[in-house]
Parts: sequence; C-alpha cells; structure tokens
Amino acid sequence: MKPESPFNTLPVVIVALALAIVGIEVVFQLANAGIIGGPRGLGWRLAAIEEFGFAPAVLDRVLVSGDNSLDMLKRFVTYTFINGDLIQMAFCAALILALGKFTAEYYGSFRVLVVYIVTSIAGAVVFGLLAGDNTLLIGAFTPVYGLIGAYTYVLWLRLGSAGENQIMAFRLIGFLLAIQLIFGLIFGGNSQWISELAGFVTGFVLSTLLAPGGWASLVRRMRERS
Repeated sequence: MKPESPFNTLPVVIVALALAIVGIEVVFQLANAGIIGGPRGLGWRLAAIEEFGFAPAVLDRVLVSGDNSLDMLKRFVTYTFINGDLIQMAFCAALILALGKFTAEYYGSFRVLVVYIVTSIAGAVVFGLLAGDNTLLIGAFTPVYGLIGAYTYVLWLRLGSAGENQIMAFRLIGFLLAIQLIFGLIFGGNSQWISELAGFVTGFVLSTLLAPGGWASLVRRMRERS
C-alpha cells in the first residue's frame, strides 16, 4: 500500500498559508545567494518590508489622515508573510501547520482562516497604538499566537468537560511568554510581544464565537457552573 502523504491530512487553507510564508522566504534566500535577481536581489527583503510591512505610522495614516488606500490597509495582514530571517520563517511555518491542523479539526478550515486574518489585524492595531514610532512589525508570530489562543480555548473547553482545572489550558501561552521574557532579559527585547499578546487574546475571545454552538454554548456552560 502506498503511504499517505502527510499533506493529505492537512486542510488546504493551512497548507496554503504555510507555503506562502515558506515560498517568500525561499525567494529571499535564493536572492541573497545570488541565484536569482542579480545585485538587486540582495535588497528584495528590505524592499518587501517597506512595501508590505507594518509600522505605527501606518495606523496613524489610516486613523488620523484618513488614508484608506489599499497600500495602507493591506499592511495589516501582509506583514505576516514577510519574516526577518530563515529561522523565524521556519518556526512560524511549523507552528501554523501544527496548530492549524489541530484547530481546523475543531473549528473548520474557514474559521481558522478567519482567526488568522482577524488576529493579524488586531495585533497590528494594538501594536500601532502602543509600540514606539520607530518600531516595525513583520513575521507570522502574531497570527501564530492567535492560533494558540484558539487552541487554548479548545483545551479550556475539554478540561472543563472533564471536570479538571481549566487554568491548565494556559500552560502553553505561559511557557512561551516566560521564554520570551528570559530571552528579552538576555538579548534585549523588542515591541513585537505587544502584537503577539494581542493576537493570543483576540484568538481566544474570537474562538468563543467561532466554536461549535458559539456564544450561546458558552453562556449555557457558564450558567451550568454557577
């Protein structure tokens, strides 16, 4: 019997998101190696960051100046596909595949895509409001944390159904935040944690609406325990 490809078990939406992130980074790596693009290829990553990245100035242009052009609005999502380096891309793609598969089995592929987009936007907005003017937001970690929020909500529900301590559902996000704090203290931190935390909170809250039964199911469970 021919072995089944692992990609056959992954939702198309999740594979497409991961391939987009990987594909863009592959282009940058080939350009840096001089295989494509020639001398101009060395500046492709920087050019992409300038064209598709997000910064607080973008939010200012939208809210203060009323600039609702596609060039501004696209950045609230496109920044997630431009990673800073190969390692960041690898982590993001792997987490999207793993978390995406798990959450899609519970919520459905389309709702996972909604989580990805909404948490990307929410993370960018909060980052634009709280981060310094000279900071830049790129990379897929914000929607990854959004998927972690959706994953946490599923664990929270399952622990509750089993009569176990639901606070245990937050072990993963607690562990990740602790790791970030340690690395920040050792190597110096940046403001990206703002968007990541916002992505997690948004993903968790949004999941109360996207989960089977939605808000009504959540209210019913809360009444049963009161």
